Amino acid sequence: MSTINWAPLCELIHAHQKFLLSCHVRPDADALGSELALACFLRELGKDVRVINPSAHPKSMDFLVQEHEVRYVGDGVSTAEFEWAEVHIVLDTSAWSQLPGLANFYRKTDSKKVIIDHHVSSDSLGAEEFKDVTSPATGCLVYDLGRALNCSLNPEIATLLYAAIATDTGWFRFPSTTAYTMQIISELIKAGAEPHQIYELLYEQNNLPQLRLMGRVLGQVQTDFDGLLAYTIVSCEDFSATGTTPVDTEGLVNYCLTLAGTQAAFIAVEQRSRQVKISFRSRTAWDVSKVAESFGGGGHRQASGAMLNGPLSSAVTKVLGKFREMFDTLEK
Repeated sequence: MSTINWAPLCELIHAHQKFLLSCHVRPDADALGSELALACFLRELGKDVRVINPSAHPKSMDFLVQEHEVRYVGDGVSTAEFEWAEVHIVLDTSAWSQLPGLANFYRKTDSKKVIIDHHVSSDSLGAEEFKDVTSPATGCLVYDLGRALNCSLNPEIATLLYAAIATDTGWFRFPSTTAYTMQIISELIKAGAEPHQIYELLYEQNNLPQLRLMGRVLGQVQTDFDGLLAYTIVSCEDFSATGTTPVDTEGLVNYCLTLAGTQAAFIAVEQRSRQVKISFRSRTAWDVSKVAESFGGGGHRQASGAMLNGPLSSAVTKVLGKFREMFDTLEK
């Protein structure tokens, strides 16, 4: 169970009516599932809830959204919509870099600010933090908060939280997975979550262009440091050739980590803006959050990310340099 004392947040929730929920840019299933599950809990308590995020979610997560109205910055959102809220809760991040666009609205309002997060990387967002960096997923924290609020589980909430926890634990493969994690999962399945269906909807909806992109990306995998590091790159040319977009690279970095002997991996994805999004993965002693933080990003020891300026080749060279520093440190 989380080490967080939820009593102050429960008191805050019971004392207010209007809540705005947000998560980080390019939301993953933990971010989106956690905030929508919290929205369900708050509505069960009779609260008014709005959801506004820095950017849109991937289409693969449409099944999580269903009847929820999820707005995003750039979609005609106004300052008044942020000023409406008495309490603004940000989930799955406590870093300014993960709130582009939204941060400007966040700073302008007098609403009470709350963070619910499990990431090590952190800025001072002027909020009351409910944070447990030992938790495998923000979804676990929202589950605990729901219990503290005496809210009930139903199939929708169970699906949202299962997707959140399963994806952020690598489907329970990461060392952050504990016996308590599996206790939560058991309760979610009892409440109506269907693991096979959630996996299918998240990962088995590829089209031919996406499979062709996967082939190109995996065909470009390289290794370094005697096979301890595996990485691949994706250029705008790859997207043009296959009729895909950067969002279609989601999860491809994990294939690099399946190479025998590999301890860390990354994928460098060129964006239309010519910036380069780097996704890191690792096992054991390789703390990739340190690499991500050196470029203004962040995350977990075993799953992190950062955005670098291009060109693509220069960004990859910089990342390899940081891994060299890490490798040299581990060898000492």
